[in-house]
Amino acid sequence: MIARFFLLLALVPGLLALAAPSPALSLRPMSAAAIVDKMLDRNPGLASYSVRVHVTTHMFSFPFLSPTLDGTSYYKRPSKFVVVFDRVPAYAAGFSKIFNNVGDPGAWSHDNVVSYDGTRMWSGRPVYVLKVAPRQYSDILAYAHAIVDPENWELVMMTWHYRDGGTISMRQWYRREHGYDVLAEQSADINFRVHASSHATYGAYQLNVPVPNAVFTGGK
Repeated sequence: MIARFFLLLALVPGLLALAAPSPALSLRPMSAAAIVDKMLDRNPGLASYSVRVHVTTHMFSFPFLSPTLDGTSYYKRPSKFVVVFDRVPAYAAGFSKIFNNVGDPGAWSHDNVVSYDGTRMWSGRPVYVLKVAPRQYSDILAYAHAIVDPENWELVMMTWHYRDGGTISMRQWYRREHGYDVLAEQSADINFRVHASSHATYGAYQLNVPVPNAVFTGGK
């Protein structure tokens, strides 16, 4: 009996090792600039595109105000990006800002300090986290976190953190179209001043087509 007891004790460390979760895969640290460069180089042969986007919204705070938005998303290398909605009610103007802020990693550093903020687990694999904070102090926005998947350098989520405790999170999904990795869907959860959600779907992409610069400057 005593011999069996000590035999079991000898087996315990091995049994615990089998039962313990395997350590999380690690990623080597990278500079924020290097990560953004990887994001911008995802589609090296893509010079431009235009695509129609359809957005449904639900205002939990005011259910009778749930606009449907339609517009066109434009991109032109190296880092020109804009979503132009056909019509946006005044109370929904913030929605267009969300789409434009998340869509252009190359422009983040214009008005923000972009820094490396470590890694975390996402859907069972490690991802990079970037912190995007306003260069000049804002009494509204504190900072944003961008989650970047190193498997394909996609921006899978961006969350804005506001000084009053509010947040806005944008989740993104992608698809392959004519050999390019392009945005397919987006979902936003808004808990800042109002509680709302939105879901965007993207139509067929017009790839490597002429896009006038005036599109990105509001026609100016």
